[in-house]
Amino acid sequence: MPLPADHIPPGTADWRTPDAERWLAAAPAGWAHPLWAVLPLLVSMFWYMEGAPLAPCTSAEPCGTDWSGLGMMVVLVLTPYWVWRQPRLALAGLAAGLVGFAEDGGFTESFGEPYALAYPVAAAFTTAGIVHRLALAGRQRALALEAAGPVAHPLPAAARTFRRGRFSFALAALMLAVAGFGSWQAQQVADAYEERAAGATHLSGRVAALEQDDDGIDILKVEADERTHRFETAFPESFPLDSQVDIEVDGDWAVLAAEPYDAFGWELLVLGGAAAALGFFANGVDGRTRSARLRRRPLPVLRVMVREGHEDGRTWVFAADDPGTLRPILHFHSLLAIDEEDDEEDGEEDEKRNESDDGEADAVHLTKVRQILTGDDPPPPLREAVLYGAPYAGAEVALAARTDADEPEVVVECSVTAVKPAVPGLVARGPKRRNRKTERRPVEEIAAAMTPGPGLRVWKAHGFSRAVGLVLLVVQGGGIWAMLDDGPSWSWLWLPVALSWLISTVATTLTWRITADRDGLWVTGAWRVRRVEWDAITAVRHHEDGIRIGTGQGHDNVDLAPTGWAWLERRLGHEPYAVRAADEVWALHLDPELRPAEEAPTARQGMPAGPPLVALSVLWGAAVLLLL
Repeated sequence: MPLPADHIPPGTADWRTPDAERWLAAAPAGWAHPLWAVLPLLVSMFWYMEGAPLAPCTSAEPCGTDWSGLGMMVVLVLTPYWVWRQPRLALAGLAAGLVGFAEDGGFTESFGEPYALAYPVAAAFTTAGIVHRLALAGRQRALALEAAGPVAHPLPAAARTFRRGRFSFALAALMLAVAGFGSWQAQQVADAYEERAAGATHLSGRVAALEQDDDGIDILKVEADERTHRFETAFPESFPLDSQVDIEVDGDWAVLAAEPYDAFGWELLVLGGAAAALGFFANGVDGRTRSARLRRRPLPVLRVMVREGHEDGRTWVFAADDPGTLRPILHFHSLLAIDEEDDEEDGEEDEKRNESDDGEADAVHLTKVRQILTGDDPPPPLREAVLYGAPYAGAEVALAARTDADEPEVVVECSVTAVKPAVPGLVARGPKRRNRKTERRPVEEIAAAMTPGPGLRVWKAHGFSRAVGLVLLVVQGGGIWAMLDDGPSWSWLWLPVALSWLISTVATTLTWRITADRDGLWVTGAWRVRRVEWDAITAVRHHEDGIRIGTGQGHDNVDLAPTGWAWLERRLGHEPYAVRAADEVWALHLDPELRPAEEAPTARQGMPAGPPLVALSVLWGAAVLLLL
């Protein structure tokens, strides 16, 4: 979908593949991925909180509400999130965490305790990763400026009125109100105790016993003033047997002076509300700052290709000389930027529009909605676009492109998430379509990738499929054990139903097989081997993690399912084996010259694994009953 020439600023350079590859080569290394920093950081934090000794609760220093410690906890909770989304703020959070660690004596403990050493090591690794990411982001920005050349243009009018951060600020205000309510309630609990304790009697007692009630709550028995008082305690280790403790007594009301009240629930609400409020506020400020930076001065411009992802609406950017979209460069989410004046004019024109067109428009929209819900909507078009701003990891950009092939209208879209390089990450990502039924490659392309030869062609269970089968086999064995463990019961009636499905699934995933010979296919499922002649085949396709061979007679269709886990294979960067198998079988059906020249002997036709699995399940069930 070409961009009209009058919407391409003068002097705009094409972002070509060599420059794009240099830009991609400057992406952060795999070891600096935020996940590898967040995981050890979280583990070290929890390890330290679990292993570090707590200051005992005493009458002189009772355990109450620690607002300064709660504030530090807010920073510690947000730091892993900032490592992923706001690396510069993460550096400040790590510094604050190390200061609190030092004040708590962590550096002294780190020489003798592994749990204390883990946090500074994780913080150092995280800092190195963030510095690496920021340094390479600067390198990417320099490469983008070099590719764009000296030409710079201001943003289109619509983008200059686009504002970021409003929703984040609204959520921050809401979460701040939640945190304020929790703080007010916690203070109410503290004030109620102070008021009651002012008129109470102060007694000293002896810890007589420590026990747990039916709910697992620690109960402290204290003998004082010839009476035995019972107190719930959160820190029983602070009160050893026969030790002296101070209590406050006012009639039937009595509390430990060292643990005067419990406002943990309200403190937890404050922690969650304050962390969310600060996180949303930081996101709002960052978005507002970045969008304002785009409007501040003329920007470098690059001509590129863009395509909207069919699965998640993500905008994928390709080089200007890559019309085949072979290699994405970067991606981000974006929203339309609408000029307020143009929007008012369009509204007036819409009011003047003939109402007779409304029915036709509604029908078109209804058809599009139906196609989207059924997965049959056409893929988003490849569009020529102008990218405003120097792209780099974490940058903010805008683009101008057409939205409809039938209309020359050009719209402006502004990014609402940070730019991310399209490099292989923890999982493979790319602009994929939601509906893959019409994505089959041409027969010529499939045939060119197939190894030529007159011998039999065989497709059978592969690594992913067998892995799924082994997992289900373990589930089957555990299910049999669980159902037989309690002895004879009505649950045994479900055993044949559950086992029949599990055995069919396990047998298929472990041993499915398709053998192509001169006259047709031998298809090995869970229970039998079926023969399908070439002339009887009407369709072959991958369907819901299985292979469906259509014969045009409905009930005679041959289904193999499941044949693996296509979603996981794609996420790990592999072409799903079962998809390739279905494509190649379909190519053999359409092109007789590709078919084998020999007939498959019995030994090469496959053997179903369902009957042996039935025998194995019976033996396992008998073994379980004998072991009980």
